[in-house]
Amino acid sequence: MTLQELEYEILALLPTEKAAIIQTLTPTINIGAKGITKTPGFCGGEACIAGTRIAVWLLVEARRIGITEAQLLQDYPHISAADLVNTWVYADAYPEEIEAAIRANEAA
Repeated sequence: MTLQELEYEILALLPTEKAAIIQTLTPTINIGAKGITKTPGFCGGEACIAGTRIAVWLLVEARRIGITEAQLLQDYPHISAADLVNTWVYADAYPEEIEAAIRANEAA
């Protein structure tokens, strides 16, 4: 299969299937990921995608209510699939922190 044929096949997939492919390939490429940062005085010190004000808890909550990765990438065009992978890894590593941030922001 040529690259052009592969591209044609990928473009014909559903958005959720495309997001699954991106999620599978991203760890093998790891280009363009900004990482996750926590900076006192910036976004309340919450974990965010580096260089943005997009909090990890916000993306986790969005995913929980059914917003797909494809939709998140469309809604936040300045982040990459690699940034989402980093977000999910961070959330898995620090579940108590993320749950506390979700609860705090629900009460606000």
